[in-house]
Amino acid sequence: MLSGLVIVDKPQGWTSHDVVGRMRRLAGTRKVGHAGTLDPMATGVLVVGVNKATRLLTYIVGTSKTYEATIRLGATTITDDAEGDVTATTPTDGVSDEAIEAGIAKLRGPISQVPSSVSAIKVNGERAYARVRSGEEVKLAARPVTIHSFDVLEIRHGVTSQPAADVLPTDDGVSYVDIDVSVRCSSGTYIRALARDLGADLGVGGHLTALRRSAVGPYTLDRARTLEQLAENLEILDIADAARALMPVRELTAAEATELSFGRRIPASPEGRHTSDDPAAAFAPDGTLVALLADAGKYAKPVLVFPPDSAAKAESQAVAEETES
Repeated sequence: MLSGLVIVDKPQGWTSHDVVGRMRRLAGTRKVGHAGTLDPMATGVLVVGVNKATRLLTYIVGTSKTYEATIRLGATTITDDAEGDVTATTPTDGVSDEAIEAGIAKLRGPISQVPSSVSAIKVNGERAYARVRSGEEVKLAARPVTIHSFDVLEIRHGVTSQPAADVLPTDDGVSYVDIDVSVRCSSGTYIRALARDLGADLGVGGHLTALRRSAVGPYTLDRARTLEQLAENLEILDIADAARALMPVRELTAAEATELSFGRRIPASPEGRHTSDDPAAAFAPDGTLVALLADAGKYAKPVLVFPPDSAAKAESQAVAEETES
């Protein structure tokens, strides 16, 4: 039975849910999930878990992300990206490279960020974007995020041509400034909110016109495959290799592996620092992933136990039968 991670290069125009649906068909199982939503406009790394590896997704969601993006200064949109209607345009003639660099510097490090009003965040049980589409004015609370790096790759002044996804008119007489950037940030950061806030700080407005995610934690575009490539050859990163790349590793004795397979605790790791939020991946002598371990005093207890393939197959079959009924 296939179990592992698939690193997908998500195409533009697809939702993350669309990708999960396609992967269910390619992998022949309904037990598929993803580790962090990408907007339909965005492309790049979407980590998909299959069967037993879906249990790793919780720990992948919280890892740092890296993006390449294009920010357009001179226009504000209702969605903070190129898919929304323009609400205002402002001349950018007085915006210098130095001012742009200074504005970006303010957005590095720990910051408080207000998510886009059309995000998927739930407000009283309903997605914020659904409330906005129904005509409601939505104001979301600021949340702490960390921008580890925010680097300018290129600045282009006097831009008048429009990218395909952009809704700005071509005859409004306004020229824009496009900034290609690279951003590495904590989980929960909205890159389009960075574009919005940079434009607001510079007094000209801003929004995102392109976004590509190049890394989710240790999983990068180097391993990513398009859906077309995966349809021809379904490349799956084995669950053991995926866990080794993601977490601290603890090598077990045969006796320890047996104890953990029954959900029992074993002596704590020598460093004794692994928590339920940051567990160690515990491996049997044959390299099999047995469990995720958290230290608690003198002992290490399993946070998750990974059953042998025979047990996992029975679990997957039960899920399939429940879905069909």
